[in-house]
Amino acid sequence: MASTCPNCGRTLRWYEFKAECKECGVSIPNYNWEARLEEDAEKAAERSLAFHKTMNMFAYSIWGTKLRIARIIMSFLPAIGFILPWYKLTSDAESIGIDMIGIFTDGKSLIDLFKSFFGDMGLYFTNMSFEGGSGVLSYTMLAILFMLLCALFIVIAFFMILFTNKHPKSKLMVIFDCISIACCVVSSIMFTIGLKSVGAETAVNFGDIPLYNISGSVMWGYFVALLLLVVALVFNFLVMRAPAKSHEQLEEERLARKAEKEAKEEQKRIEREKAQEEAEKKAKEEQERIVAEAKAKLAARKEKGKK
Repeated sequence: MASTCPNCGRTLRWYEFKAECKECGVSIPNYNWEARLEEDAEKAAERSLAFHKTMNMFAYSIWGTKLRIARIIMSFLPAIGFILPWYKLTSDAESIGIDMIGIFTDGKSLIDLFKSFFGDMGLYFTNMSFEGGSGVLSYTMLAILFMLLCALFIVIAFFMILFTNKHPKSKLMVIFDCISIACCVVSSIMFTIGLKSVGAETAVNFGDIPLYNISGSVMWGYFVALLLLVVALVFNFLVMRAPAKSHEQLEEERLARKAEKEAKEEQKRIEREKAQEEAEKKAKEEQERIVAEAKAKLAARKEKGKK
């Protein structure tokens, strides 16, 4: 209930439960209901228009043009690069392949390394302190860290396509793609520096994974992942530079398609009506012909009977 009567302005007490005002007798809930109904209808129309605009721009940002369709596909493909082998460390004891599932390299996989790390993080930090933070263990862990950051930023860039649908020429995707590529490059640099720090007598424990007489290399999966990241960047850049349609243009096109569809449906309706009229006309003519033939035969029999 309102704090004052909308008609006379009388202050309403908290204990007044009647719908009518004691001063002027107007029904407060029903006062000026037509105007309030029109206002509610206008607000609903505005919300519907805003929702339609959002969905219109969302659809356009994803598959509005052939270039945008290619962009959404190419922005997803870099995820494949993170299951491929990036690096490999081999030794006379164990071997570690920096790939997720371990089918491309022998020995331990990245998942095994994660299990070892989270199983006893203190042991890793202790071993890295023995290296002074500049050994193969330290640099390999930094390489993995930048690899994960690379994956994180490319995921953010992908979702920015969805979140920035109201701004089809946004630069955020390009920025996050560049950061992701930078992390990818830094990751390989860290791994390469770690390999150069390996000496003939180097032995280190990756948690509970011992390595000695260590060698390693950057593998083909890294270059595939880097190429996919660059391709995603190129497509996001092309979309950013390409002309983009506004909501008004999209709405005009939608209304034009709707009008064209309605015109085609109306044409089909007219053609169906004409076909139905032709069919009815033919059926009527056929019936008249049958009736005329029957009358002619009847008249002929009567003539024949008279003779």
